[in-house]
Amino acid sequence: MAKSSNLKNIERQVENLSLRDQQKLLARLIQRTRQSKPKKSSRNWLKLYGLGKGLWNGEDAQDYVSRLREDRV
Repeated sequence: MAKSSNLKNIERQVENLSLRDQQKLLARLIQRTRQSKPKKSSRNWLKLYGLGKGLWNGEDAQDYVSRLREDRV
């Protein structure tokens, strides 16, 4: 909840800026977000390969999914 109130405080402060200063701030924020590198996923998705190999036991995949959906209702 603290982050939400911080954001609201920042928004109030931005509203007090001139339109020109708001545009400068926006340009800086856009530049900052473009420069920041996305975090690399720590998951190794290749480890999941083959995990569901015997899951269907010869059953048609669509029949399996349909049965699962029926079980949820």
